[in-house]
Amino acid sequence: MTTELSPRVERFFLLTLAGIQFSHVLDFMIMMPLGPILMTAFGIDTHEFGLLVASYSFSAAASGVLAATFVDRFERKRLLLVVVALFALATLACALAPGYSTLLLARGMAGVFGGVMGALIHTMIGDAIPFSRRARASGIVASAFSLSTIAGVPLSLWLANHLGWRAPFGLIALLGVVFMLVGLRFLPELRHHLGEEKRAHLLSDTFSVLADGNHLRALLFSALIIFSGFTVIPYITIYAVSNVGIAQTDIPIVYLVGGFATFISARLIGRWADRHGKVEIYRRVGLLAMVPLLVLTHVGVLPLWGWLICSTSFFVLLSGRMIPAMAIIASAAQPKLRGTFMSLNGTMQSLAMGLATTLAGFLVNMDDSGRMVGYPLVGYVAVVANLAAIWCASRIVMHGRNA
Repeated sequence: MTTELSPRVERFFLLTLAGIQFSHVLDFMIMMPLGPILMTAFGIDTHEFGLLVASYSFSAAASGVLAATFVDRFERKRLLLVVVALFALATLACALAPGYSTLLLARGMAGVFGGVMGALIHTMIGDAIPFSRRARASGIVASAFSLSTIAGVPLSLWLANHLGWRAPFGLIALLGVVFMLVGLRFLPELRHHLGEEKRAHLLSDTFSVLADGNHLRALLFSALIIFSGFTVIPYITIYAVSNVGIAQTDIPIVYLVGGFATFISARLIGRWADRHGKVEIYRRVGLLAMVPLLVLTHVGVLPLWGWLICSTSFFVLLSGRMIPAMAIIASAAQPKLRGTFMSLNGTMQSLAMGLATTLAGFLVNMDDSGRMVGYPLVGYVAVVANLAAIWCASRIVMHGRNA
């Protein structure tokens, strides 16, 4: 059940979704490179910083459960634009937060709306893009990650270094408003999921999703992928600065190089997945991803070029897994329940993200010399979760070309 779009409309549709995803991804990603700055500004330790990151994730998880009760009852475009507007307001609240506690609360509110945004974006891809092109479409939208690392993160860090940590959040709030206006112009209405039948109660769709064993396997797969990445991701910058010897001023270069590489690789992986099989390409990329997972969490002092090799391969392969994975997950859903399923998927991903960040926050610590300890153990946990996700992928049934 897809809505047929002309090639031109489909192109603008995907680019607009990528723009909205860009603001959402940047809002979450900026917390990692801001780690050393925020820890200094608020006088907090790694556990409290981990809570700042996890608050976004846990709030997104809660909002996903709530969204599952109503997301398939509304036209997609209108709902997405309302959520984008609320997300921009919450991010503006982050910029205006006077202290750690209020920033923690504002990050939670941003997570509420950011989580629903992410679920709606992938729901709309599943609604509008045929199965045969779905991985490629996911690759185009996933380029938002690349663009955020190429342009968004370096620009945000430059603003933070010159204008203070509040400036990046102000920029993201402005981007949210801009992309909301773009969405008004270029997003088509999607209402084919709205049937004539009445649901018995608010949770009827949720129960229908959870009664399907294939849905449950896809949700577990989704959670394992995210858990395997987000045990490591939130602490990369802190580890690079404290253990590897990378200067804080060189961190934008790390994201710039990684972003350029993923911008190229995302589209290639999407095409390969559509051509050679989504599960097969996911399995191959997932196995390769274990190498940078282990190397990055174990290396000692390196020159900048050495760290760039480690971090860039990490960005390419960890984000590369998500392209066939999201096509698999979206295709596992029953079409009429896709919005509810993707909202619950957002909940599972956010819970996995929050749990991974919190667990890693307890496994790592700063010693008396200012070095981070415990990161190798985090790498081993990530590899185990990654292997479990690879095993799980082959057990998911994807709906065919009309899904």
